[in-house]
Amino acid sequence: MLNAMNEPIEQESFAHNVPEFSVGQLSTALQRTVEGAFSRVRVRGEISGFKRAASGHLYFTLKDADAVLDAACWKQMASRIKVALEDGMEVIATGKITTYPGRSKYQIIVETIELAGLGALLALIEERRRRLTEEGLFDAERKRPLPYLPEVIGVVTSPTGAVIRDILHRLAERFPRHVLVWPVVVQGDGAAAQIAAAIAGFDAIAPGGKVPRPDLLIVARGGGSIEDLMAFNEEIVVRAAANCTIPLISAVGHETDTTLIDYASDRRAPTPTAAAEMAVPVRADLRRRIADGTGRLTQVLDRILETARVRVEGLARGLGDPTNALSAARQRFDDRAERLDRSWPAYAERQAATLRTLSFRLPTPQMQLELARRHWASTSRGLDTAMVARKRAAQMSLEHERANLARLGQLLETLHRGWLERGSVVVRDRLGKPIVSASQISAGQALDLVFEDGVVGVTADGKRAKPASPSQGTLL
Repeated sequence: MLNAMNEPIEQESFAHNVPEFSVGQLSTALQRTVEGAFSRVRVRGEISGFKRAASGHLYFTLKDADAVLDAACWKQMASRIKVALEDGMEVIATGKITTYPGRSKYQIIVETIELAGLGALLALIEERRRRLTEEGLFDAERKRPLPYLPEVIGVVTSPTGAVIRDILHRLAERFPRHVLVWPVVVQGDGAAAQIAAAIAGFDAIAPGGKVPRPDLLIVARGGGSIEDLMAFNEEIVVRAAANCTIPLISAVGHETDTTLIDYASDRRAPTPTAAAEMAVPVRADLRRRIADGTGRLTQVLDRILETARVRVEGLARGLGDPTNALSAARQRFDDRAERLDRSWPAYAERQAATLRTLSFRLPTPQMQLELARRHWASTSRGLDTAMVARKRAAQMSLEHERANLARLGQLLETLHRGWLERGSVVVRDRLGKPIVSASQISAGQALDLVFEDGVVGVTADGKRAKPASPSQGTLL
């Protein structure tokens, strides 16, 4: 830098005119400036990178085609958000702009958040409906028939609105039933969680307990905007309705309103009053139907009885007088009884004569003992003879085997002696064990050479001698 005289001016002379900040002071100053200028803003953008921290705080970014803005929502504010946030949702976030000195970034601290218009809300509902449909939660096979006349009806709705009064009034008009009401909040913060818990709570009631288990459930609320009915589009409510084992009627809004719980329920009613009409028949109509059925049943029974009476009368005409038939039977009975009285003594006498004849033919006990004694004596003699014969045969076989053994011994002795006489020698150790291989002999071992005319003791030197001729071997 030059002065008016074109002389250089030292830069250090101006350094003290610029205030000096620490990094923390500058960050704090920037934060105050940003928060003062943007203390409350509404930002529209698409949610990306959504996550819920273990502390309950929410972190995500809002983006559009030109920029990205970090966003945070503290736990206290997050609990008030009515919409279940997820990536891809277009929303309008209200809050204040601040900075995060730890990373030199600016961000919006969200206080409230809402979907960006009706179109975005409908798109969210449609995407959720498509996904749950693919899971099979809305399949027709899951629908169960409603009981014709339930004993107990469970109602999930607000306890203070006109809905519960309309349902109870219509049930009392048509057919009074035992009604259990599970009071819930039907819109706003926590409504979806309460509705899902009520459905699961009714389903968890055990049969036969102190609290009767409902045979039918009605989930109802009055009409409203799509935002007011949003709790019945939440996934937690839809899954609770789909998993409920009690037949369920959904009656949410007016006839033109449709929520996702309508797809998961077993029957959809256009209004809560219509749900009560679906739940029970009209008692007067039922009585009239019973009376009509009773009359038709009486007519049918009368025709059946008349046909049976005519048939019995026809069969009776073909039969004789039962009095005459009974008299004849009595006479035959008396005749048979008289004949039996006369024939019985003669029959007994014949049987006694037969018994006396058979008794003469039977041998006396003395005769039976004598016959048994003779049989035993004969059998004993036969056994003695057989034993003597078997003993003789065994002795003869033994003598024969002894003679064979003696001949074989003589033959073996003759063969051994002839073998020795031809010059063969048997080599044994001092224990008398035959040596059959040169590998069994060690140096200095005492051996016995058995010749035809005697035994000679020798000591082996452990060396192998060469054969005297190619045809001769070596003994040691």
